Amino acid sequence: MFEEEFSLRLARLRTEKGVSARDMSLSVGQNPAYINAIETGKAMPSMSAFFFICDYLGITPMEFFDTDAEQPEELRKLTKNLKRLDKRQFRNIAEIVESLVSNK
Repeated sequence: MFEEEFSLRLARLRTEKGVSARDMSLSVGQNPAYINAIETGKAMPSMSAFFFICDYLGITPMEFFDTDAEQPEELRKLTKNLKRLDKRQFRNIAEIVESLVSNK
């Protein structure tokens, strides 16, 4: 992932969370313009700041970089629940998902 992709991913995840860049900046312990500077490509976070950002977004660093996952927090919750299903339930859900995806 390049810097531009990083900035766009952060902006997308922040927007999905429904929080302003300013509020997020302050919540991760930075100055009010911090997140905006990252999203506009003027700055990049340190490793520790990146971990705070992920924690704030409720995702893991791996989920941050998984750009195929549009809603990583929801995907993690769904995966956790899928693991609790028995074989028959899992097959039923898999068929429903396959049907939804093939109808697009």
